[in-house]
Amino acid sequence: MERKKELMNEKNLKVLAAEIRLETLKVIHSRGFGHVGGSMDLADLMAVLYGEVMKFDPKNPRWEDRDWLVLSKGHAGPVAYATFGLMGFYPMEEAYTLNQPGTKFPSHTDRKLTPGVDLTTGSLGQGVSTATGAALGNRIDGRDNYVYCVIGDGEADEGQVWEGFHFAYAHKLDNIIYFIDNNGYQLDGSTDDILAHGDIAKKAEGFGLHTQVVDGHDVKAIYEAIQKAKETRGVPSCIVLNTSKGKGATFAEPKHDHSSQPKEEQWLEAIAASEKELEAARNA
Repeated sequence: MERKKELMNEKNLKVLAAEIRLETLKVIHSRGFGHVGGSMDLADLMAVLYGEVMKFDPKNPRWEDRDWLVLSKGHAGPVAYATFGLMGFYPMEEAYTLNQPGTKFPSHTDRKLTPGVDLTTGSLGQGVSTATGAALGNRIDGRDNYVYCVIGDGEADEGQVWEGFHFAYAHKLDNIIYFIDNNGYQLDGSTDDILAHGDIAKKAEGFGLHTQVVDGHDVKAIYEAIQKAKETRGVPSCIVLNTSKGKGATFAEPKHDHSSQPKEEQWLEAIAASEKELEAARNA
């Protein structure tokens, strides 16, 4: 299903992002704990990709000419599950079995279990390699689709990320766009304290990638950056998204929580706040 339109509808994307945030909270709430931080801060990107940019078919998730999404930071699975449910890959309520026995929705994305998941990820860094390989394979097969690969800034501690960039540049893979979720925090604390990257955009640029830096919560800026990336031929692209970890989760965002296990009243407060944000987006 072709999702790209000639003109971006900014309000619709903001509404979709708010819907994704609310459903992401509900998905994780169904288990009571999980990776809230790095899921919530990707809602705006997911809204742009699935609301305006990507071609996909919910009734045929393995459609050969589809665009691919690879969450190399596979622990952000809940935001993907929320998005896929809203897009009609399955009834949304099915995802409320997150990480439960027999579920199709594990804590890390698994292509053999969940409709819409293109590659299994979770071992950090490896998703970059498999996404890059998919881009090369699609080009060899003569397809004109794109691979969109999402990388955590903490994940970029892994050398495999940069090897993937090197390979993509060497093979002139202009059919892959990498996104670095630059939220400044990882499991054990600040990325600057654990393994400082310096200017991560300059590093990506140094590997030959066409690199842009945008506000990761500005749907218009994200959309325009993707269009510029597609217009740049002969080299892979990287878009650094400056984000707030836990965006929109009242118990997680102030503390930049990577993983959260709040009390029930905190969950209910966060869901109520997210419902208000959705209503405000719809009425804007």
